[in-house]
Amino acid sequence: MRPKWIIVLVVGLLLAGCTGGGGNGSVGGRIILRFQSLAWQEESVTANKELVKEWNATHPDVEVEYVQGSWDSVHDQLLTSFEGGEAPDIIHDASDDLADFAYGGYLADLRDLLPARLKSDVPQRSWETATFGDGIYGAPFLQEPRVIVANATWLKKAGVRIPTPERPWSWPEFRAITRRLSGDGKYGVAWPLKEPVSATLNLSLSAGGELFHRGADGKVAVRFDAADQVVPRTIHDQADVDHSASPTTLGSGGSDTLPGFFGGKYAMVPLGFSYRQQIVQQAPKSFDWQVLPAPAGADGLAQGVSPQTLSIAADSPHKKEAAAFIDFLLRPENMVRLALGDWMLPTGTEALKDPALHTAKDGWATGAALASHLRPAPAQSVRGYPEWKDKVATPAFQEYYSGAIGLAELRKRLVRDGNLVLARYQR
Repeated sequence: MRPKWIIVLVVGLLLAGCTGGGGNGSVGGRIILRFQSLAWQEESVTANKELVKEWNATHPDVEVEYVQGSWDSVHDQLLTSFEGGEAPDIIHDASDDLADFAYGGYLADLRDLLPARLKSDVPQRSWETATFGDGIYGAPFLQEPRVIVANATWLKKAGVRIPTPERPWSWPEFRAITRRLSGDGKYGVAWPLKEPVSATLNLSLSAGGELFHRGADGKVAVRFDAADQVVPRTIHDQADVDHSASPTTLGSGGSDTLPGFFGGKYAMVPLGFSYRQQIVQQAPKSFDWQVLPAPAGADGLAQGVSPQTLSIAADSPHKKEAAAFIDFLLRPENMVRLALGDWMLPTGTEALKDPALHTAKDGWATGAALASHLRPAPAQSVRGYPEWKDKVATPAFQEYYSGAIGLAELRKRLVRDGNLVLARYQR
């Protein structure tokens, strides 16, 4: 019997040396880390793969394997991999998708893993987007403000004042200008609001709207105050009162509006900053466009963002090595490469100083000027937010913007029905 037990023990030790939690570990003394990236644009995928290759060339004892993920299915895919013990070591996601994973114990707390250099380079407001309870569960590295992409020829011909980050339009001025630009079957603005909740809430920060309010007991309640109404009322009135916003794009995604924009049907389209890449690729050569800051309210140009993040699986057997790879990816020069590849802004203060992000071409300078005004999205740490968004807020905003319900009904649904949903998560 004794020799058999020795054989079993030896085989077990050999297997343990080749594998680790989540199917990761080491081979032949070399640590293997799996890095799941959600990069999808060609330039972004190239930048990520090049950085992985550079890491591997200089770290022979810690090899990183690039794994391609997808934004469309990442939440369910990660949940399945966490529960099955097959999660990648390094996880690319967005901060507004981390709450369930952080509270569920699937992600490692990064506070004692990341170096002081990185922690001091990224502003506290960005770290707050990945803070849940007492821990930090993601390193924020790319952020995307919402901007207005405008037909420069149309605006110039109409003689309207062109806003700048130093002197933006107010929300009433924006409404008046879109009304002025409309007529003869054309519209001053096309709002792509297939997903209306995040756009509305994030832009509402400029007017002082917060919607979610945390009490002394730590519980969150929904209120729909005057400041929360500024942005939704503007959109509603443009679409249903002034008819300066195209009604057909309210249920569309951002990409869906581009053909009409290029064709001269809309003067302006509010979009995420990264859409500029599609415009560069798809716009006719003769089409003259420019990037404008979103309108400002009582709180100036403030708007909410949910940065892209890099996290470490709680089950990873090589957290220190994974943190070292994240630190490598997020060195200022590398963060710039990732930002340029994704047509977004880096969170790091050193990376934001790079001259490539301050050129007038393609609106980079306008976006960079907005970086200091970006704040955590209002619903960032609200448990139950996904259900509130899907079951309550999305249909309510869609019906309000289409004119099917009024402001009073919108408020009732968001507050009364919304608080019933959140209460279940806060018992």
